[in-house]
Amino acid sequence: MAELVPLAACILIAFGIGSNDTSNALGICIGCGIIRLRKALFPFGCLVLIGIIISGQKVIKTVGNDLLEVNLSILSISLSVSALLIILSNWKRLPPSTNQVVIGSLAGSGVASGVDVNFLSLSKIVFSWIVSPLTAFFFSLILYKMMEKTLSKLPLFRIERILRILLFISGMLIAYNIGANELATILGPVIYSGLIDRIQASFLGTFFVFLGAVLLSHRVIETVGKGITTLDPYSGFAAQFGAGLCVLFFTLLGMPISTTYCIIGGISGVGMSKGMKTVRIELIKKIIANWVLAPSIAFLICFAIMRALR
Repeated sequence: MAELVPLAACILIAFGIGSNDTSNALGICIGCGIIRLRKALFPFGCLVLIGIIISGQKVIKTVGNDLLEVNLSILSISLSVSALLIILSNWKRLPPSTNQVVIGSLAGSGVASGVDVNFLSLSKIVFSWIVSPLTAFFFSLILYKMMEKTLSKLPLFRIERILRILLFISGMLIAYNIGANELATILGPVIYSGLIDRIQASFLGTFFVFLGAVLLSHRVIETVGKGITTLDPYSGFAAQFGAGLCVLFFTLLGMPISTTYCIIGGISGVGMSKGMKTVRIELIKKIIANWVLAPSIAFLICFAIMRALR
């Protein structure tokens, strides 16, 4: 029965990914008025599944094997705390980083329990958290400038048709990355601990991501799709595709980075190209504060619980 605790926690986190990270794939499309949420959910779920099956192995290995040696106690405490923090953040309409919360929880439990934590691997992960939003910022900014010199010269009706297609493609790229990176992060420890095999975990995790998307994703979409800066299809594509390329790059390196913060970096980059006045700096500050607090709180809570139990 004890083995069911981390599996149940994984299910809750997968549900949280669906309720939060659907906004990364579809928030800009919906914010720009390109597509309705209901029509986009099925292809979103399919791309999440394809992503974790095809490209999830490196991130699964980084979190499940390279970071620390997990046991049932570490898994139960880390994933349970992560699930509660992620769902609470979603309820508050703040887009949390699933990866940061999970990594922070695992590190806190591991340090407190005395197992070997690979601090070199942890430092690489933390460094990637810092670099990836900045990378997405510049990818999106450069892409936007390139589009101004090329796509903007086409007739208006052609631009609109092309952008609708491109926005959908970029949204599906983000969905693919959610499977290959975000979902792979939470499933890595339970897969490497032998509680469930990879294919079963992939299908089960994807189902609950889809369920979370159906039931709760509209709450965070309001923040990501419309809250940071005013987006049109033109700038929306640059932000989303730049972030998608960034996440895919770090996924290929096996780094569990935040899709959420990459898409926010992409949106900010496009917003900056239009001028500082178009970006809601206060909201970005609030999100950055959450970026720092989420893994720190997860670490401290798991450290304290594990110490108390020992």
